[in-house]
Amino acid sequence: MKKTLVKSVVSLAVGAVLSGSVVAADNPKDPAEGFNRAMFAVNEGLDTAVAKPLAKGYDYVAPLPVKAVVGNFFSNIADVMIGVNNLLQGKPGQAFNDWGRVLVNTTVGIGGAFDVASEMGLDKHYEDFGQTMGSWGVDEGAYLFWPIIGPRTVRDTAGFVVDSYADPVWYVEPIAVRNSFVGLRYVDQRAALLPTDKIIEEGALDKYAYIRDAYLQHRRNAVYDGNPPRELEVPDGKAPVELKSSPEKPAGR
Repeated sequence: MKKTLVKSVVSLAVGAVLSGSVVAADNPKDPAEGFNRAMFAVNEGLDTAVAKPLAKGYDYVAPLPVKAVVGNFFSNIADVMIGVNNLLQGKPGQAFNDWGRVLVNTTVGIGGAFDVASEMGLDKHYEDFGQTMGSWGVDEGAYLFWPIIGPRTVRDTAGFVVDSYADPVWYVEPIAVRNSFVGLRYVDQRAALLPTDKIIEEGALDKYAYIRDAYLQHRRNAVYDGNPPRELEVPDGKAPVELKSSPEKPAGR
C-alpha cells in the first residue's frame, strides 16, 4: 500500500510538472506557477490518501465537546507566541491581552481545555511572524505552495520556520508524546477545514488559483489588520502598486 501511495504521489507530481510547464503565470505574484501547481498536486494526493481520511475519522468519532477541548488546548498554547508577535508589531495592549488569556485559560480554564478568557472579554487574536515581518515593511515576495503546510509567500515561509522553531509543542518530551501532540493538532486543524472543501470544489473552476488568490488576499488583510492600502491595477500584467493616499502602515502600528 505504501508503494502504491508513493507511486500515486510521484505520478501526480510528474503530471503537474509537465502540465505546469506550459501554464503561463496569470498572476504577477505567482512567478513559479508551474512549480507551485506541481506541489499543489502532490499535496492533493497526500491529502486525499492520508490527511482527509484521518480528519474525517476524527470528526466522526470525536464528540463536539472533545473537539472543543482539543482546539482550546492548542489555541491556548498558540496565544503565548501570538502575544510575542503583537508586541513585536508595536501593539503592547493586544500582547498583554494575549498573555492574560494564557493565564486565565491555563488556570481557570483547566490547562487551556476551556476558553474562559473569551467569556471574560479577552479577545482572541491571530498573529504570526510572517505578519510581524509584514508590519516591519518586509515585502511578501513570490507566492509558493508547499506540500503539507500549504500556501505561503516567501516572507510567510520564513515566518513559518521561525514560528515552528518557537512553537512550545515541538519541545515536549518524550518524543512519542510530542509527536502525538503534533499529529493531533494537525488532524484537528484539518478537520476544522472539512466544511470548506465542498464549497471550494463546487465554486472554483480552478482550485489552485482559487486557493492562491484567497490566501494572498487574506494575508494582506491580516498584515494590515483588515485595513490594507488600496491597489491600482496595472493592465500590462505588472505588479499592482499601492495608492499613496491610503495608509502605508497597518492600522494600530
